[in-house]
Amino acid sequence: MRVLVIQAHPVVDSFNAALFSTAVDALNAGGHEVRGHRLYDEGFRAAMSTAERLAYHSDQPVLDPLVARHADDVRWAEALVFVYPTWWAGLPAVLKGWLERVLVPGVAFHLDEHTNKVQAGLRHVRRIVGISTYGSSRAYVMLMNDAGRRTLLRALRMLCARTTRTTWLGLYALDGATDEQRRAFLARVEQKLRAL
Repeated sequence: MRVLVIQAHPVVDSFNAALFSTAVDALNAGGHEVRGHRLYDEGFRAAMSTAERLAYHSDQPVLDPLVARHADDVRWAEALVFVYPTWWAGLPAVLKGWLERVLVPGVAFHLDEHTNKVQAGLRHVRRIVGISTYGSSRAYVMLMNDAGRRTLLRALRMLCARTTRTTWLGLYALDGATDEQRRAFLARVEQKLRAL
């Protein structure tokens, strides 16, 4: 399977970076073709520019060459994997910006010319995987409604085929997690993605 892995964390030696490396290595070991992007390392800009917003509904909504490379990778991918920390009960700004700037009309969806309703454009995506860490307990995260998970597994999923499957891997209460708990979570990520 062709798998695109998107990582959003600014620290290169963080636990999140270890999750990204584990995911990519496991996917490669599982025989998948993998493309990975570390958004912070690439200098991906989160904010949509005025020019991008004005071009959003045009025939050329992608203006930035870096965004164009990411859009091409989305078109190529059969699976999307997101690795990020949950901050303020949601996605890091750079990942939210990635969704807004890359998954534009013509890439992730089309608007029906008569009704202006959204039509799914990611029907080639067969799997969506979210891997996230949380400072809070699972109970607290569920109480807060886990906005990042809902964005990826519900909103993004709606732009894919009806048969697209989703997987969520979350490590809760990371701040108090032991080394053993972190190693166990890395092993879980490795096992799940190797078998994707």
